[in-house]
Amino acid sequence: MQSKTASSIAIAISARRIKLPSSRCQETSMNLKRIGLIGGMSFEGSAIYYRKINEAVARALGGLNSADILLASVNFQDIVDMQKAGRWDDAARYLARVAEQLRDGGADCVMICAVTMHLVADTVAQATPLPFIHIVDETARTLQSAGYAKPLLLATRYTMEDGFYQTLMQSHGIEILIPDENDRAVLNGIIFDELSQGNVLNSSRAKLIAFIEKARARGADSVIFGCTEIGMILQVDALPLPGFDSVDIHVDAAVAFALGQRP
Repeated sequence: MQSKTASSIAIAISARRIKLPSSRCQETSMNLKRIGLIGGMSFEGSAIYYRKINEAVARALGGLNSADILLASVNFQDIVDMQKAGRWDDAARYLARVAEQLRDGGADCVMICAVTMHLVADTVAQATPLPFIHIVDETARTLQSAGYAKPLLLATRYTMEDGFYQTLMQSHGIEILIPDENDRAVLNGIIFDELSQGNVLNSSRAKLIAFIEKARARGADSVIFGCTEIGMILQVDALPLPGFDSVDIHVDAAVAFALGQRP
């Protein structure tokens, strides 16, 4: 990936175009920390992050308060092409440059608004000294606190099959179950061909519920929405098993950081 590709990234608030405060956590009305989001994967999912973070800040502070967000929205097609070609090192360098741009724009932390791209999270986290809020670690802590240890993971094929998600969860004492091969292919198609393009179909919702029923028969005690867009089609309180939307968990961690309620 050439450097000119990274320079074409659309950044919602860019230090190159708008004068930003020279030091972090500058004069906002409530001294909020600035949340740096790497988004666009998909833009449907990033819109969910933007809305939920602002809603959470408004609930916490009242009035017309909203979050201090720096959003770098990449071209999802570029990322998908790298995924399909197995060019994960290129993808890692690509997102690492985005993280550096967020740092230069005054972000106080970095988050990836896509579970699958946490496959390259280590490289992105090491690109800057900023705190990196990791969606898998946050989700694991939430499941532990709730007393669940054998969840079904609903995610892209990359997330379900690469092994990085299972390894991280195992480090927290959690055993991940995934759908069978055919169901993984169906789920992957629902994510990329429907949800990422804004299409929510009742027939696909029924398929996902059937996957959860199968997992319950295999001993699953809960369900993780392991893809940003899964929350578009399923609700955590309307499932055969207790559900955990990892986006909600990730958002809660980000807002707690922005409000100074966690390191």
